[in-house]
This record gives sequence, C-alpha cells and structure tokens, in this order.
Amino acid sequence: MSTRIVCIGSVLWDVIGRSSAVMRVGSDVPGRITRLPGGVAMNIAMTLSRFGLSPVLLSSIGRDPAGDELIATADRLGLETGLVYRSDDLPTDQYMAVEGANGVIAAIADAHSLEASGDKILRPLGDGRLGSPHAPYSGPIALDGNLTEKLLSEIAKSPLFSRADVRIAPASPGKAERLRPLFAMTNATLYVNLEEAGLLCHRTFPTASEAARALLANGAKRVLVTDGGKGAAHATPDGIITAEPPQVLVTRVTGAGDTFMAAHIAAETRGDAPEAALASALAAAAAYVSGDVPS
Repeated sequence: MSTRIVCIGSVLWDVIGRSSAVMRVGSDVPGRITRLPGGVAMNIAMTLSRFGLSPVLLSSIGRDPAGDELIATADRLGLETGLVYRSDDLPTDQYMAVEGANGVIAAIADAHSLEASGDKILRPLGDGRLGSPHAPYSGPIALDGNLTEKLLSEIAKSPLFSRADVRIAPASPGKAERLRPLFAMTNATLYVNLEEAGLLCHRTFPTASEAARALLANGAKRVLVTDGGKGAAHATPDGIITAEPPQVLVTRVTGAGDTFMAAHIAAETRGDAPEAALASALAAAAAYVSGDVPS
C-alpha cells in the first residue's frame, strides 16, 4: 500500500532528557539525553511511513547544518522533503523537554522559524505541485497547531483545503485555542487530549467522551479525544465510540499523541471500521510509550 499524505507543520530537532526518577521543579537526577528528529508534523510522518504510507512534508527548515542533517535524516526515513521551504535567514527549529517517571516536567518549543515562514510553506498546495485553486488537493492532510493563529484562520477558509481530508492536532495544550477557527471546516477531524479539549471548551471534563460531546456542541464536526492511559473517544454527530488503551509501563511521553493520530489515519486509510481504527491507534500509542517502537 502506498498512499501520499501531506504533513504540514513543525519539523525540527527534539532534545529530550529522560529519567526514571520522579521529578519536580529543581530536580537534578541522572538520566539520558537524546537528540532525534521531531515536531508534530515530523512525528506523524515518521509513524505514517512505518505503516507503509508516503508522507510529504510541508514545513520550514533552515539552510544551516542542523537543517541539512534533518533533511538527510528525513530522506533516509522515506519521507518526501522536496517541497519543504528552506530559508536562508531562519534557523532550523528545535524542541527541548525534560521527562521523569511522573511525565513531562517542562518543555520549550522553539518553532519561531515555522511561524515566521507563514504561508510560504503552503505554496505547493496552490502552485500546481500538489494542487491549485481550481484543482485543490483532495487527499489526506495532517495539520499541526504550530502554525500561527492567523494562518490557521486563513486555512479554515482557504479553497486549497476545501477538498482534502484534513486531520488536525494541537502542538501542545498552550496552543490548543489556535485551532478554534478550524471548527468551521466540515472536512476536518480534530485530535486532542483531555486537557486540550478543556481549553478549547473553557471547562474541565472528567472523561474523554464528555469532552468529545462538548467539542461537537461547540461546532467541531468530528473529534477524537484521548486521556493518557484512560479511555479515548471518537465522536461524530452520529454518535460516540469509546475504547480503553492497553495498560503498559510508560517509558516516554513526548510524541505519543502524534503516534496515536498517525496510527488512526493509517487504520482508516486501509479501510478499518471506526471501532477497529480507534483500537489500532490506542495500541500503537501504547506500544510507543512503552518503548516498543523506535523513535
């Protein structure tokens, strides 16, 4: 199976410090520090590639040594990088996080170059390479919330996205509210965790299913809500499906939501029914956080 899926958003270097100890502010503990390709769009693309699909990256990567290395790494992983916007003036973005046994302790996302590039990264969707205003791209698009609120608002109304199967994920809880304009897209599916759902609805929820129901009431057309090791929900106006993830020992957290989204897209691409697609995505995310899937 080979299906082209456009992945729009952050493609950067992840610098992750992990310790098996429970940590708090000010902790100084032994652990491991890794540097890996990351960013929401990149994480989704790498997972899609492992499922035999053909991801196309639309992002901003600097013409610096870090950017050249990132492009070369993506190429080796089977990702299409020829349409990435390469900036002469902007550096390659990066993300830094510290994770303990009790989850993410702190993280900083430096995605300023992606934000500064604006709609330049979308040019292939309008200049004929992927689509045009008269013949919009009609395949799947994975879109992440690292883009500016202004650009996301423009995407919500853009004819370039009108025929696509748009799958949307926030970059982080802090950027979740950027996605609100995209609720108006009838061809969009929203992937959020329980905290992000609460931020979008300006309230807290005890379960994923209640959060999913509220997102629909706020205008979203199709949503998937996860709650870590607890239940997840898939909701449309036709009803809500819930499922429990496999219980595993958590060894990492960063990238789990992106893995869930990519696995769900892959399952639906191969024709899985909603219940099976949700179960498959939860299993893939569980395998990822347990360390059974390589980064």
